[in-house]
Amino acid sequence: MTDIAKGSANWLDAVKPYVQKAPLGAFFLGISSGFPYAMIGATLTTRLAQDGIDKKAVTAFTLAFLVYNLKWLWAWVVDGVRLPVIGRLGQRVSWLLVAGVFVMAAVANLALVDPTTGLLQTAYAAILVGVAGATFDIVIDAYRIETLRPEQLGVGSGMSQYGWRIGSVAAGALALVLAARIGWHGAYLACAIFALPAMLTGLVLGEPERHREPTARRGLGEVWDSIAGPLVEFFRRRGAWLVLLFILLHKIGDTLANLTFRLLFDDMGYTNDEIAIYDVGIGFWAYLIGIFVGGVLYARMGMKRSVLVSLLLMGVSNFSFALLAALGKSNWGMAGAIGFENFASGIGGVTVVAYFSALCDLRFTAAQYALISAAASIVGRFLTGTTAGAMIERFGYVDFYLLTTALAVPGIVLFWLMMRAGLIDASVGSAAAPQPPA
Repeated sequence: MTDIAKGSANWLDAVKPYVQKAPLGAFFLGISSGFPYAMIGATLTTRLAQDGIDKKAVTAFTLAFLVYNLKWLWAWVVDGVRLPVIGRLGQRVSWLLVAGVFVMAAVANLALVDPTTGLLQTAYAAILVGVAGATFDIVIDAYRIETLRPEQLGVGSGMSQYGWRIGSVAAGALALVLAARIGWHGAYLACAIFALPAMLTGLVLGEPERHREPTARRGLGEVWDSIAGPLVEFFRRRGAWLVLLFILLHKIGDTLANLTFRLLFDDMGYTNDEIAIYDVGIGFWAYLIGIFVGGVLYARMGMKRSVLVSLLLMGVSNFSFALLAALGKSNWGMAGAIGFENFASGIGGVTVVAYFSALCDLRFTAAQYALISAAASIVGRFLTGTTAGAMIERFGYVDFYLLTTALAVPGIVLFWLMMRAGLIDASVGSAAAPQPPA
């Protein structure tokens, strides 16, 4: 695949792709994709911290995110198993509806548990939300990639990230506001409605035209082929193992740092309202600006160079939290650190997600993207859940965030080497190329 061409001649041409049907659909899909993450991420961290749960136990709850990293184990089911009755709506649409109901039920279940009297039950409920959210993500990602045309992958990735951030921030902010007034139980129940945008998008847009059925999935004898086929196809590509290594390494520092921010804010004495204003509010707008800038960079610089720039910015963003920890409580300092981190993440959300989407073969979209997205954060999530709390208590926040900055370097260097070797262009799949009629 050749790198993307230079930008449009005028702003109107640049805006038009964002209001097309498929990118708009990606936006609403992103809203529903983001909210389960918020329910077991920063929101649950705040809930546990306010209930007086030990830091080590709080960071251990991030292991619930590891379920997202295992979703490739059952993603082949979403690709190959046709649901009875509702399956008449189409493979992707039917799974979108069923997974959405599953997420709503899991979030409602988490709403009903009490961490102060049943920490283990809370952990089980968080894991269930992780399973439901991961399944929802499998379908949402496949639906997004197959709905977008190859030339829309960059725009669609940006719109999906807009939706993801709006969904996660809106759900997180709503939970904080409602928790202060009606308690955490009611707050979680109210947030379950965020599953609806993706479900409605599937009903409105219908089954993706680019969806390709796997070639063998009719009998029990083909089950192994359904599982192994996506992996075999991916690893037959030139440089596939290096691509996988990059996927594993590129986000270690960012993931390790990101899930500990609320612990830092709580220890620094920020109130819920301050967190909502600076973390949620300013971070939200900075992320949206970053997505826009990411789209411009992708169009002007091409996929490879824009990804490299975004990796550099995401690595440096962790350093800003080391400065904040050293400075002490400062509303301006918090605004600057959160703003820069979200700005950098917004750029990466467009460029890196577009590259990962382009890696998929349309016969195995759900399974391959599940593998890619799971591998993208598994190391960082594992380290966060097993060591982050202990590392913070031993070394302090400043040294911890300096370490996360250093951990970004290997991924940056590897991607640069892959660019020089021509492996970026060689690694993409059929999702990046126009498809013949089915």
